[in-house]
Amino acid sequence: MAPPLLGHLLLPPPHRRDEPDGLGQRKIQPEPVDEQEVDAAAQTPARMDPRCKTVDVEKDLVDWRKPLLWQVGYLGEKYDEWVHQPVDRPIRLFHSDFLESLSKTAWYVVIVVWVPVVLYLSWVSYTSLAQGNTRLFSSFTTEYSIPVHKYFFPFIFLVGMFLWSLLEYLIHRFVFHMKPPASNYYLITLHFLLHGQHHKSPFDSSRLVFPPVPASLVIGFFYGVLQLLLPEVLGLSVFVGGLCGYVIYDMMHYYLHYGSPKKGTYLYGLKAYHVKHHFEHQKSGFGISTRFWDRPFRTLIPEETFEKED
Repeated sequence: MAPPLLGHLLLPPPHRRDEPDGLGQRKIQPEPVDEQEVDAAAQTPARMDPRCKTVDVEKDLVDWRKPLLWQVGYLGEKYDEWVHQPVDRPIRLFHSDFLESLSKTAWYVVIVVWVPVVLYLSWVSYTSLAQGNTRLFSSFTTEYSIPVHKYFFPFIFLVGMFLWSLLEYLIHRFVFHMKPPASNYYLITLHFLLHGQHHKSPFDSSRLVFPPVPASLVIGFFYGVLQLLLPEVLGLSVFVGGLCGYVIYDMMHYYLHYGSPKKGTYLYGLKAYHVKHHFEHQKSGFGISTRFWDRPFRTLIPEETFEKED
């Protein structure tokens, strides 16, 4: 995952040039950029999965010697097929080194940034509930409002984690795996920025967790929603449970790509499931930290597909 385009989505696409396509028509191609401004990823890491491909720089639909973000929008109808053909090399998104650094994150940064926040907000939630002033439905009627005691905090925390697991599924399925219209340059670009890049290069270790800067914007949005829907302390308690669920999700996602769980364990099954999602079943298997929501939404990868893994 990577940070939102911020103001760049509001800018016009890069300068383009016309080239004949051999049929007497003109096709649009991105204008070459100054290669001095681009430090394209030159080294190809060891292949993590035999189904990954080696990039043929001369024949690929994009120029891997330049940042990819502003190129993919021109692929049009070819984008969906291209983005689901995984390669075994890192991706450069931006011309700017600063923006590029914001789009990459080491896995441990998530722990360093968010675990202290989870611990602090858990303490704030618990001590606030201990004051005995929090009541459910108090905004509608005082006669039937329900007091929320501090002993309820673990349950509320778990509710937040459960809601996160649903949100994880919904975002992955309906946002990250939307199929952008072939004619819409910006939606293709946005899709590649949010998740397409991860499917194109699934073993780029610097892009397996959500960078903290864009994550803080998304997290802040959901905090605001909960504060509008629930009493302040109750909303905070649900929020911190969800935040903990997010941290577990991000760490598990990294582990499913780079970890080596023991055969027969729960994590081994999840890893096999996620690998199948990347390489064979991109339109199903949207659960990452759990397969639970794939069952009621009927997107579960068939069990028989795992027999070959064994």
